[in-house]
Amino acid sequence: MTELIITEKPSACNRVADALADDKPRKLNISGVPFYKLKHHKKNIIVACAVGHLYTIAEKKKSFKYPSFNVEWKPTAEVDKNSSFSKKYLNVIKKLSKEVSSFTVATDFDIEGETIGLNIIRYACNQKDASRMKFSTLTKPDLIESYSKKQKSLDWGQAYAGEARHILDWLYGINLSRALTLALRKSKIYKTLSSGRVQGPALKIIVEKELEIRKFVPKKYWQLELIGKVKKSNINAWHEKDKFWDEKECKDVLKKVKGHDGTIKDIEKRETKHPPPFPFDLTTLQIEAHRLFGFTPKRTLDIAQELYLNGLISYPRTSSQKLPAKIGFKKILNSLGKQNKDYLKLVEILSKKNYLKPNEGNKTDPAHPAIYPTGFDSFKFNPQNKKIYDLIVKRFFATFGDWAKRETISIVIDVNSEKFIAKGTHTTEKGWYVLYEPYVRLKEEEFPELNTGETVKVKDIIKHDKETEPPKRYSQASLIKELEKRNLGTKSTRAQIIDSLYQREYVQEKSIEATELGIHTIRVLKKHSPRIVEEELTRYFEEEMEKIRKEKIKPETVINKAKSELRAILDDFKIKETKIGNELKEAYKEAMTTEIGICVNCKKGKLVVKHSRKTKQRFIACDAYPKCKTIFSIPEHGKIKPTDKKCEKCGFPLIQIINKKKQVVCFNPKCKTKKIIDKEVKKEAEEIKNGKVEKECPKCKKGILVVRKSVYGQFLGCSEFPRCRYTERLRDGPLKEDFNNKK
Repeated sequence: MTELIITEKPSACNRVADALADDKPRKLNISGVPFYKLKHHKKNIIVACAVGHLYTIAEKKKSFKYPSFNVEWKPTAEVDKNSSFSKKYLNVIKKLSKEVSSFTVATDFDIEGETIGLNIIRYACNQKDASRMKFSTLTKPDLIESYSKKQKSLDWGQAYAGEARHILDWLYGINLSRALTLALRKSKIYKTLSSGRVQGPALKIIVEKELEIRKFVPKKYWQLELIGKVKKSNINAWHEKDKFWDEKECKDVLKKVKGHDGTIKDIEKRETKHPPPFPFDLTTLQIEAHRLFGFTPKRTLDIAQELYLNGLISYPRTSSQKLPAKIGFKKILNSLGKQNKDYLKLVEILSKKNYLKPNEGNKTDPAHPAIYPTGFDSFKFNPQNKKIYDLIVKRFFATFGDWAKRETISIVIDVNSEKFIAKGTHTTEKGWYVLYEPYVRLKEEEFPELNTGETVKVKDIIKHDKETEPPKRYSQASLIKELEKRNLGTKSTRAQIIDSLYQREYVQEKSIEATELGIHTIRVLKKHSPRIVEEELTRYFEEEMEKIRKEKIKPETVINKAKSELRAILDDFKIKETKIGNELKEAYKEAMTTEIGICVNCKKGKLVVKHSRKTKQRFIACDAYPKCKTIFSIPEHGKIKPTDKKCEKCGFPLIQIINKKKQVVCFNPKCKTKKIIDKEVKKEAEEIKNGKVEKECPKCKKGILVVRKSVYGQFLGCSEFPRCRYTERLRDGPLKEDFNNKK
């Protein structure tokens, strides 16, 4: 009798096998896919893995028409070429399933993990049900306990909710995207546009903020600042009115106080208590990592997932702000204390407390607790995952800390009957701040001991001319918070939705700015098909899927309701398709036209970025074509932005290419900036070109480095491109001793 345990990823497979094996598990592989054979209490077990979703929703019969509701689950490798590698993992599970008599699912215990497990059991193993392991960490004790207490069946509420979500997302995503794309094609623009159940409302939120910023009219106001000295200490105070909306009134007050010293009329002290922070759920971790390190929510999730898979933290895709006592607070703290001296000092502070009780928030998650460190440390950190790990550890410490106290002192200074207020806040009791350092960033402002009646020597009264500022754009972190607040998307999908908006060129920049394409797309949809971008329907289905998870409603009811709503939206869309297409065409043309400058040849037309309909590649060309046939190649990737600068060597307009880096370059292929100036480097580059010397690619070890050209100039690239994309700047070398002289 042999049991097959199915995990979600290879790293989880390894950890489950190591945890359950009576002795060391035997690692085997088929076609490079690893699996393990072991004995657990003398029982034969095989542990195999998926690589995420091995099955996906797809059309039964391919078409590009809408509406399309005829879907089925298919192997992901058959639907997505980029997932072709998953086929061998599926084949291995199919083969192993024939050798066993019982099945256990050990994928992540959430809606996505349940869906992955259900599909493997149902389609690859031809089973109706399986046992279910439930765990929040990949540590040995938790995995052993999870196996010993495994459920006899899958969590059907999660499984049905996961199925329904995938079907709804496919129905909305494919049908709405097809409708938009086909409408645009009718007007002879061959650009793929996309929308979705959550993507449309999310873009609408960003666009509304952008339009609010554009409509904003700054209003002038004035402030008066007092710069003075009391008891040898500098003091800054602001007029009690704060903002003067009438400049004359401000000037009158300024005239009144000029040349006068001040007198302290009142001193008020106010103490505030600051409770410890709540434990991290995924959203608050993403927000904090963005505030402290500038990490995108997607990057934070990726790092947290890596830490989880290596057993260092609990499952990160959680909405919970609760830490149950059963995880063993003291045990975790003691383990963390052994990791390094800094942690030990903080553990010693907490060990003096009579009892350990975390300060918990209201948010809960039925599947997992808040994110916490396991105390296990057998991982080689890089700088980024070390930051996230340390942040999670310090947050865990801080939740057990004492309340911190801050004191705010307000001083009223009378200057010829005009009142100025000086405020300063400082920490009086650090409490949990000590446990969360260096992530507590508070301004500390203290005054000397002062009494009423004391004189303030006024050095200057400054009049500040200011303007009201427009609303701030969303950052990725604040947008995730806003989507959560509006119940749009899930903790696991929000970061991916934002990423999709960038990929579709609906938004740009770190401080999220709606592009012209995004703005015009929303305008057209709000005018002709507003249901696509309204959030009420999206929110309704989120609530319905939660009911499915709780087994209060059947998935078929929700799916049929979605089809009905979608059919009504699409029927109405089809009637207006031509009109929508024409308006999208104008929106697209306006949004995608990037003017670079006056044509360098004809001096009449404008150089603009264009896209080839056949090759899909972009280039810079004169808009006076066919009279002027000026054309220049530009890189395939990266956003192109014009600059107001010209090349010092050739006079061409300079462009900025924004990819991972921002680079200002000249796109003239004949410009002197493209040539190798250093004689030695030039000589060696010629030797590489002529095949006199060779240098092995340091990345793939198969190809040799050859000289290539781009808009950036000449560089060395691997001859195995595109299989190997290694590049090296020519100007950094090459050195002769690095090469093999050919005989």
